[in-house]
Amino acid sequence: MKIATRWILVSAIVTLAGLLSIAVCLPVAQGEGDHVRWDIIHMNPATTPATLTPGGVAFASTRNPSSLSIKLTGSGTFSPDDPEEVTGGGTWETLSGTMSTGSGTYDVKKLVSWQFARPGLGSFIDLIDDGTSANGNAVLRIHYSDGGEGVLGIGCEGPGPNIGIVEGVIATKDHMTYWDAQAPVGGVDANRTLFHITHSNQ
Repeated sequence: MKIATRWILVSAIVTLAGLLSIAVCLPVAQGEGDHVRWDIIHMNPATTPATLTPGGVAFASTRNPSSLSIKLTGSGTFSPDDPEEVTGGGTWETLSGTMSTGSGTYDVKKLVSWQFARPGLGSFIDLIDDGTSANGNAVLRIHYSDGGEGVLGIGCEGPGPNIGIVEGVIATKDHMTYWDAQAPVGGVDANRTLFHITHSNQ
């Protein structure tokens, strides 16, 4: 009788452990296959509310000297589950003051990091509408058309309570570190980004 009771108890514990493991793993399984779209966005402040579309521009500068900057456009997608599953790119132009020192295109090669922060906020007309808008940050490894290598950092904080994300972009190009993102200014169509998440069950 004691042996039978012990086996029943062991079976119950094993079954409970199995159910808990399923419950714990379920959110991860639901997240598999998710895709994230990123855009340096064009915001038309002339509409009410403002209209968001792809095709914007963003700037970042070096700190020493601060007169060197990079101008970027771009969009693409990545899969948080597979760093190699990336698409997209855009254009780049390096500047010394207002003088162009180089330009071309860039391609995304790999996802380095992705951090989701919160659903996108704000009363905008979202014409990108490729999944659920989101705030967060991503780092992508990129290849420049002149042979240069670097990374692109994309930060989207959005309107609403500040959550410690730099809105805009940062980048490296070979040894150059354009780590000072130019902040967005109200009424000016520049230095804004947006993510959209498409879930595997959509």
